[in-house]
Amino acid sequence: MDGYLSAVVFYVFAAITVLSGAMVALSSRLIYAAFSLLLTFFGVAGLYIFLGADFIAATQVLIYVGGILILLLFGVMLTHRIYDFKILSTRVQFVPSVIVVGCTFALLLAVIFGTRWQMVKEAPPEYTAATIGKLLMTTYLLPFEAVSVLLLVALIGAATLARRDLTSGEES
Repeated sequence: MDGYLSAVVFYVFAAITVLSGAMVALSSRLIYAAFSLLLTFFGVAGLYIFLGADFIAATQVLIYVGGILILLLFGVMLTHRIYDFKILSTRVQFVPSVIVVGCTFALLLAVIFGTRWQMVKEAPPEYTAATIGKLLMTTYLLPFEAVSVLLLVALIGAATLARRDLTSGEES
C-alpha cells in the first residue's frame, strides 16, 4: 500500500474504534452501547487486518461479534423492560473518573514521549492463517486434538444435563 493511503486507512480504523468505544462508555441507552460495541469490535478487526494479522481479525469477528456480542444483544432484547433502560449517571462519579482518566492519559503521554523509539525494517508480510494452520496440524496436533475432545465432552455433558432436566419435568 502507498504510504499516504496506508496512513489514511489506519487512521480511519483507529477513529472508528476510538469513537465507537467512547459511544459505548457515554451512551445512556444500553442497546445503543451494545451496537456501538459492535462497531468497536469491527474497528479492532480492521486494524488487525491492516497490520497483517488476518487470523486474529477473523477470530475477533467470530468470537467477539459472533458469540459474545450476539449473546449480549439477546440478553438485552429478551429481558423485559431492559430494552429502554436508561443509564442514569451521577455527578459523584464524574470527578473521580476525570481524575483517573487524566492521570492515565498523562502517564501514557509520558511513556510515549519518553521512550526512544527505533525504526525497524519492514518485514515481508506472512500469511498468519496458513502458518497457524500448519503449526496446529504438525507441531501442536496432540494438544489441538485434546482440546477438541475436551470441548466435545463438555458439549455432551451439557446436552445430557439439559435433557435430564426436561425428562424429569423440572422447570428452571
